[in-house]
Amino acid sequence: MKVRRGDVALARFPHAAGTRGKKRPVVVIQADGYNGTLRHAIVAEVTTNLSEASDPANLLVQVATPDGQASGLKQDSVVTCLHLVTMSEDRIGKVIG
Repeated sequence: MKVRRGDVALARFPHAAGTRGKKRPVVVIQADGYNGTLRHAIVAEVTTNLSEASDPANLLVQVATPDGQASGLKQDSVVTCLHLVTMSEDRIGKVIG
């Protein structure tokens, strides 16, 4: 499956300590030019911990907005760009938005 920049998908995002993380939404941030030729993608995790929304490195996604509805997320969330991960495309699951 080829992903595109901006896709919101489900993936097991690894914990910062290196342990196995939990399945959560991620946003593909890697440029499409690389997505078409590489077998991995750079992703940012999505969290429902809205206290992180005030950090300038993060992006609040409100599901009541048109962009929020297009994301496929079920509740207001924050895309956090503090911990980016490069993961194999086969670890990226279903695209939800």
